[in-house]
Amino acid sequence: MASHTVVILLLDLALIGVLARGAGALARRCGQPAVIGEVVMGILLGPTVLHGALTRALFPVETRGFLIAFANLGIILFMFVTGLEFRRGSDHAPRRAAIGIGLGSIVLPFVLGTSLGTWWDTATPDATPLGARLFMGLALSVTAFPVLARILDDRAMTRHPLGRTALAGAAFCDLLAWVVLAVVLAFGADGNQPWHLLWLLPYAAVTAACSPLLRRLMQRRSGRLDPVCALAGLLASCAATEWMGLHFVLGAFVFGIVLSGLRGPDGERAVRSIRESAEGLGLGLLMPVYFVVAGWQVDLSALHATQLLQLLVLLAIAVAGKVVGTMVAARLAGLQPREAAILGALMNTRGLTELIVLTAGRQAGLLNDSSYSLLVAMAVLTTLSTGPILNRLQGRPTRQHPAADDVARAPEPQQA
Repeated sequence: MASHTVVILLLDLALIGVLARGAGALARRCGQPAVIGEVVMGILLGPTVLHGALTRALFPVETRGFLIAFANLGIILFMFVTGLEFRRGSDHAPRRAAIGIGLGSIVLPFVLGTSLGTWWDTATPDATPLGARLFMGLALSVTAFPVLARILDDRAMTRHPLGRTALAGAAFCDLLAWVVLAVVLAFGADGNQPWHLLWLLPYAAVTAACSPLLRRLMQRRSGRLDPVCALAGLLASCAATEWMGLHFVLGAFVFGIVLSGLRGPDGERAVRSIRESAEGLGLGLLMPVYFVVAGWQVDLSALHATQLLQLLVLLAIAVAGKVVGTMVAARLAGLQPREAAILGALMNTRGLTELIVLTAGRQAGLLNDSSYSLLVAMAVLTTLSTGPILNRLQGRPTRQHPAADDVARAPEPQQA
């Protein structure tokens, strides 16, 4: 790498970090999660503004390959942290209600999205028609578990029955979404080799053996876990799932779940230490780089009247599928109409998880450029709507808000 390229790359990283921090702070002041400000920042640094002149000036072609590599590493660390947080959603929550809500929030949007995919040509010529339709269903089914968890934290709802149910349902929905993504990528895009899925059995065996192996390593190191061993295992898991045609994000997510299984004070302390390190590097610096790289593919300025109509249809179907599916499942679980509506609004949060899924689909040829842009816009708009809808249903979040007390007194959903 030439010295000039190194200088530009370092300046680009510094600029992205500063802009992301400012955009996140602005989003928070507007009552939105910081990640929404960072996603919008990435879009504004792409061809949407000045037809790409800003992109070409700030990010020359010779630096883009390195920025893409940093972005991929950021996704790996983010999905790893999501896997580490998975048990936060799956533990201490009513299992039957959570599974029902998770299924309700994914099945109806998936059916509606798949039906929409038969009418709307969303893929490149390299994709199979079935794969494109299934991916469209998946794109409308995603719930952003990490963003939802942040919203619940901001509203002091994580210890309330409704908040725990929302977390568990989102975690289950997230898990289903990654499994469906793996299947769609394996069978839906030309060039993939489905026989690689046969390696899932040894992969599952190896990952299952990692947890007791890591416990033994911790015992030999007086309850400490070597971060290098954890990082090596993470990268090996990502490499394995990428080779199988399942995308490296699945490997990062699975390895995070495996590591979250370390129990006891030593295990929890080791997981917390690794999570803090991964969050500091991944979410602090590398994920904003990913938002910029993803924004290069989004050109909202090129949308014409027909595509704006498509966006409205997309928003209507996406919101209706998520909210109605979740509310029906919540009512069957014994929740009151207002609690069911709150859950519907929360599960409609798509955020960063949606962006990762869309990027994976675009790389596999399951989305063309215009469809990618429309779906990114849908993800941003549905996530932006979550806060105002919750304010309408609950009131604005405060530390001792009466609405929060009402939720705390809400009856526990039926438990298995």
